[in-house]
Amino acid sequence: MAQFRKADPFGIQRVSLPQDRPILPQQAEAIDPSLPIAEDELLIEVESLNVDSASFRQISEACKGDPALIEKHILDLIARRGKLHNPVTGSGGMLVGRVAQIGPAFPQADKPVRIGDRIATMVSLSLTPLQIRKVRQIHPKKDRLDVEGHAILFASGLFARIPDDIPETVALAALDVAGAPAQTRNLVQENQTVVVIGGGGKSGLLCLYQAKQTLGVRTIAIDYAQESLERLSELSFVDEVVQADARDAVSVMEKVWALTKGKMADLVINVANVPETEMASILSCRRKGTVYFFSMATNFTRAALGAEGVGADIELRIGNGYTEGHAELTLDILRDSVDLRRVFTELYS
Repeated sequence: MAQFRKADPFGIQRVSLPQDRPILPQQAEAIDPSLPIAEDELLIEVESLNVDSASFRQISEACKGDPALIEKHILDLIARRGKLHNPVTGSGGMLVGRVAQIGPAFPQADKPVRIGDRIATMVSLSLTPLQIRKVRQIHPKKDRLDVEGHAILFASGLFARIPDDIPETVALAALDVAGAPAQTRNLVQENQTVVVIGGGGKSGLLCLYQAKQTLGVRTIAIDYAQESLERLSELSFVDEVVQADARDAVSVMEKVWALTKGKMADLVINVANVPETEMASILSCRRKGTVYFFSMATNFTRAALGAEGVGADIELRIGNGYTEGHAELTLDILRDSVDLRRVFTELYS
């Protein structure tokens, strides 16, 4: 008969550092990814890691783009912490794998799953117990690693089945940022001007599409890379494309001012994967408007104090990777938009 650890829906028993008090795995310096699983956990045989864009960029820059150094850096990080939790960005990513074992107390009534199901975890790798035996391939342009190893999903964890009608790598790329378009759906209102900073990335594209589904919305995409600008200019759901370095807050503000004739944006969505873009977002927003920071490169202290410093009476929202129905919404976007699916296929397949 299989032996299991006692049930623990938040995985607190797996925290190995610190040991002086009970804390959640997300806060922990290190967690224990060893077997056996608990009565209410899932064991996943891992196939791919989709690393958070800000995290992969930071690691790549620290390793000077050398794939061998990137691999060593990530393996060392996972071995040391028992999870993929970048201490610089604070972020992780998500994974794809096959269910290998189901604890007898896993909440199947709410989360039906079977052994052999291929799933994508919808919780961060920064709190997911993880052991990697081997890195098979690194895909730098896709922030992805193909690996062999295992991971553990707590009873409180979320997952989505890999769909049959969308290529796996395309679905994974979209699901990795599913919270962004779902939150956009909740935030955008009719006849608003919506600015997306970092609009050329996967989360930016999904947000722009979702925003345009609301009546009368005008979408403005801001990006720096020429290839992103060219891609954005071909999409029917993007009304204006602006080339700008989002770290240059004044320049971004002036360009948004010119496009909106001084009215500025009702909603600014920041999905940039570089730091120090907070003030560009704040200065692009009208009085009483909303700035939604989905980017894991965001410094929320800098955002709060920056808004205060320029007297910006706006609402600052922190990105939440989970919104009810976010996985279904995101996959449906790829099903509904021929153009967006084409772009995701070109970028991530």
